[in-house]
Amino acid sequence: MNYYPVYINLRGKKAVVAGGGNVAERKALALLNAGAAVTVVSPELTKRLGYLKKKGQITHIKRQYKKGDLRNAFIVVACTSSEKTNAEIARNAKCLVNVVDTPSEGNFIAPSAVKRGPLTIAVSTEGASPAVSKAIRKELEKLYGREFVHYLRALVQMRRKAIKKIKDIKKRRKIFQDLASEEMFNILRSQGFKAAIQKAAQLFHLNP
Repeated sequence: MNYYPVYINLRGKKAVVAGGGNVAERKALALLNAGAAVTVVSPELTKRLGYLKKKGQITHIKRQYKKGDLRNAFIVVACTSSEKTNAEIARNAKCLVNVVDTPSEGNFIAPSAVKRGPLTIAVSTEGASPAVSKAIRKELEKLYGREFVHYLRALVQMRRKAIKKIKDIKKRRKIFQDLASEEMFNILRSQGFKAAIQKAAQLFHLNP
């Protein structure tokens, strides 16, 4: 099956997670981080989910899934311990639905992702091997460390300054390309954020 890669704005959208175990916890946290309003349907919750419930960050329906629980949902994740229940959820959902154990029953899959501030790198084998996706994600996590969070945030300001100061479009494009060059990345990885920003300022006469 060929999938269409897309990023979805979930801010304020209703998300339903059916299940209360460790997988449900990961899915609920990811949805919360994306700004969704999360409802978890499960008789039991992990300790972390229980804490989120106590803090009012998720809504908890304390029972097994029932038809009607998906009303007004924008996105649904089925990760109960029952294949039959998960299949029922997939059939009932009139929206985006992911069935964790059998992705083919849903209409979308969630990739393994590396998140570094505004940078998101998603990896998917289209369900062929989640283990391979996870292994590649771990390699990418090493390649793109936390220093990229600070660098990208600094680039926002430097880009604005360059747009104001440099009117020549070709020259400006060259600056942006150099800021994203292998040389800059190597400095960032080997010497750190401050060294990379100082180098950028020297090269392009911009104050970091």
